[in-house]
Amino acid sequence: MNHHVDPALPRCFRLQQFFASQAVDDIRQSVDRSIQASTFSSRLRSGESVAIAVGSRGIADLPTIVSALVDFVKRVGAVPVIVPAMGSHGGATAEGQAALLRSLGVEETAMGCEIRSSMETVVIGASRSGIDVHFDKIASQLDHVVIVNRIKPHTRLAGRYESGLAKMLLIGLGKHQGAIRYHHAMADADYCLDSMANEIVPMICAAAPVSLGLAIVEDAFDQVSHVEAVEAAEFLSVEPRLLSMARERMPRLPFDDVDLLIVDRIGKEISGTGMDTNVVGRKWNDKVAAENEFPKVKQIYVRDLSEKTAGNAAGIGVAEFCHRRVVDKIDYDKTRINCLTSMHASAGAVPIHFESDREALVAAMGQVGKRNREQLRWIWIRDTLHLSELVCSEAYWDDVNSGSGVSKAVEQKPIGGLEALSFDAAGNLSNGFDF
Repeated sequence: MNHHVDPALPRCFRLQQFFASQAVDDIRQSVDRSIQASTFSSRLRSGESVAIAVGSRGIADLPTIVSALVDFVKRVGAVPVIVPAMGSHGGATAEGQAALLRSLGVEETAMGCEIRSSMETVVIGASRSGIDVHFDKIASQLDHVVIVNRIKPHTRLAGRYESGLAKMLLIGLGKHQGAIRYHHAMADADYCLDSMANEIVPMICAAAPVSLGLAIVEDAFDQVSHVEAVEAAEFLSVEPRLLSMARERMPRLPFDDVDLLIVDRIGKEISGTGMDTNVVGRKWNDKVAAENEFPKVKQIYVRDLSEKTAGNAAGIGVAEFCHRRVVDKIDYDKTRINCLTSMHASAGAVPIHFESDREALVAAMGQVGKRNREQLRWIWIRDTLHLSELVCSEAYWDDVNSGSGVSKAVEQKPIGGLEALSFDAAGNLSNGFDF
């Protein structure tokens, strides 16, 4: 393949960030130990049915986690059944949600149990503000419900409960109808789930057979770093502690001032908004960081959708630019349903798109006031989950080598020296990341 360079574009270097690796040694053993330490292990009886609620996020080692839970249930002589708990994802259809689980490696043969997917719900009551509380009908008819979810800062919600057990109980198992109602209510509550969670989580736990939550926290390398079985009665008291742990372990960009962030791929298994707005500094506004929000990223260019997102491009509207291949891969029905249900219509807005990377980068250069390539502050990442190795433009070179302007919380070092960006004959970047 012929490689071409563009002398007008900034030279770049690879940067390695040394986040602390906190991966658990044995995931299956961690799942077993945590469940054994809960009261669920003594309450579960042979012959009982257990709904294992699994969402749409690409949690690290999700198939291993779910398989370990399935095996635990089977050893007792109980019957595990996997149910999708993902609100409106998967196109808000039973078939789409089951297919989404299978795409994440959670499929019947590998798990050794049935997936039962339905969009039907039962209404178990109403909140004081009049919200009908929907709950997955299949899960409601089984003897136990165990919720499996990752705890982490949400891309839009702020408070004691963001992405985690409470949200999955309300929105995930509330299916499409529940998701619509809660997202409307959250918009009225300035995107804070706390008040609803404090009222509705106990209501659901009292009316439905919710027995346990299996909470997962990941480290900066997208590895499982903590597994904790949480009693249903303790969801609200335990989750804030786990959220704080997750926030401390999140990966982050090395600099707070960025003219252009190049993102190789976005997708629902990476983040609810395709790219994590906590990482790119756009939690409160799709296009600009809030006053006390960091990093400050002026422009974002998205090169592709992930394979696992299956055309759901929710979050593409956070970017200013994208490649033509992104537009060609969008499933507009899935994206529309997801964005409208989450009350985030702008997340589905298609940015200005280009036929090649070179065209996009040249356009981005013209949108900032800097005239010299040496001044342009560009960062190129694989996605917002993988930030241990990235590419930075030459404007950061002196900062890295002098140790100034770099986060002191994480050790960083350049890999090699400055190199020109390389393009193939079609004008697309050719010296990127291995997937």
